[in-house]
Amino acid sequence: MIMYPHTSHQQDQPILDISKLEVRYNGHPALEGISFHLHAGERVAVVGPNGAGKSTLFKVVAGVLPPGKGEVKIYGSRPGSHVCIAYIPQRTQVDWKFPVSVDDVVMMGRSAILGPFRWPGKYDREAAQGALATVGLTSLAHRQISELSGGQQQRMFIARALAQEAELMLLDEPLNGLDTPAQESLLKLLDALRDRKVTVMIATHNLDQASRHFDRILLLNRKLIGFGLPGDVLSPEKLRRAYGGRYQSMNGDNLLALDDSCDDPV
Repeated sequence: MIMYPHTSHQQDQPILDISKLEVRYNGHPALEGISFHLHAGERVAVVGPNGAGKSTLFKVVAGVLPPGKGEVKIYGSRPGSHVCIAYIPQRTQVDWKFPVSVDDVVMMGRSAILGPFRWPGKYDREAAQGALATVGLTSLAHRQISELSGGQQQRMFIARALAQEAELMLLDEPLNGLDTPAQESLLKLLDALRDRKVTVMIATHNLDQASRHFDRILLLNRKLIGFGLPGDVLSPEKLRRAYGGRYQSMNGDNLLALDDSCDDPV
């Protein structure tokens, strides 16, 4: 008997539907009046200055934080018991000295499905092994997680999400601290998830990569500045509203966001 509550999906509803979302910290607004929706398989880059609420948005969608006002629905119901959501936090929030191996972490994805009172079986082990193969980490399965490079660590978390059979992946700044080849490799891996109909939301500061690799852009600075095709959202007017004087237009098309060092409040 499975003792873990799984919420059923209303397939006629968007995979993610956010309406008039507000979140406040110590009386200060972190998110104000955010409304948008996504359909299954979409790929969205969430961009904006540090402190704009990107991490906060992901945590509310994942059910880690409650909304102050408004609604967040996954296939028509609240996020809390949806195992189809995989939240991958910033690497700085992970204790890399914790004594677990790569395959231990990936198997945690199966635990989300099995619940607390069931042991993994043959199918679960095969699912975890398949996820490791998909991200190219089979040979590193028994390594301690601190022994991985930054790009490998991100691949490990994607493998955990695949083992979890996640339909919505939320990746918070996964490209931070990676060199350019590792960034491009990770983006290609995310491109490959299209065939699995996985919906991907990624927070990033690289506007050029966001425009090249993602279907739509969500431009955020506590309020929703723009949401749509890259060419429509990354306009000079909208970027000024989001970043103020902290961006430059380079060579006409390539955009470099200039940011401060503040993190999101949570």
